[in-house]
Amino acid sequence: MSIIEVKDLCFTYGIKTPFEKKAVDSLNLSINEGEIIGLIGHTGSGKSTFVQMLNGLIRPTSGQVFLNGEDIWAKPKEIRKIRFKVGMVFQYPEYQLFDETVYDDIAFGPKNMGLSGEKIDATVKKAAKFSGLSEKLLKKSPFDLSGGEKRRAAIAGVIAMDPDVLVLDEPTAGLDPKGKSLLLSQINSYHRERNNTVIIVSHSMEDIAQIADRVLVMNKGRLEMFDTPKKIFAQAEKLESMGLRVPQITKIMISLKEKGYDVSDGVLTVEQAFCEIVSLLKKEGKI
Repeated sequence: MSIIEVKDLCFTYGIKTPFEKKAVDSLNLSINEGEIIGLIGHTGSGKSTFVQMLNGLIRPTSGQVFLNGEDIWAKPKEIRKIRFKVGMVFQYPEYQLFDETVYDDIAFGPKNMGLSGEKIDATVKKAAKFSGLSEKLLKKSPFDLSGGEKRRAAIAGVIAMDPDVLVLDEPTAGLDPKGKSLLLSQINSYHRERNNTVIIVSHSMEDIAQIADRVLVMNKGRLEMFDTPKKIFAQAEKLESMGLRVPQITKIMISLKEKGYDVSDGVLTVEQAFCEIVSLLKKEGKI
């Protein structure tokens, strides 16, 4: 069942000025309830503008965004309610932190939703657990946390509002491999338990290949492709023509395939590659 649908969606910056630029051009697509969507595209392709239109931070120049079948701009005075339903975590979300303690920062959204007392406490602790934050850290100032902990605290602040759609703009940017792996694992755990819709904007093809059900590719403000990771990353030449790349392990497997080895060129993760190579070696009687 569709949770988000966009029709003829357009946005232009600087209308009627010398700097006029169409950032999003005639987008038409539908996102299903419970999906994890990976959104990729070269810098300037319109990704961030698009996701900010999904929760009403930016009003479309033309076209419509529907959430659960309703136009989010049908009642402009109630657009604030949409932002509780479509939660947005910006790139480098640690800059969203502002309160005296981590607890208060996470509680800010639920308080603005009208929750109080025990409900806020339970919500904050649940969101912190989803994000991998211990209760001990909740008493600290958010500015005393490590980079990875700040990232998780900011994400917890959005998760605490229990949005139907969680939008994450470059959530793993700047994290080391261990921090990146931990954060993706926590996002997966949150999605499994909540079964909501997650949209992840990323320049990391490895991250997208690992976590997404479908991949949305934007190019120069337009929808270029929208399909499963396997089908998207099988089109290496087309992606490269847009300044993108396939996951490194996929590229290696494609090269092996081109050299005549009997392996799949639709491999997306190291684990899949390992299984393919073991299977090949068994066929050749080498193990």
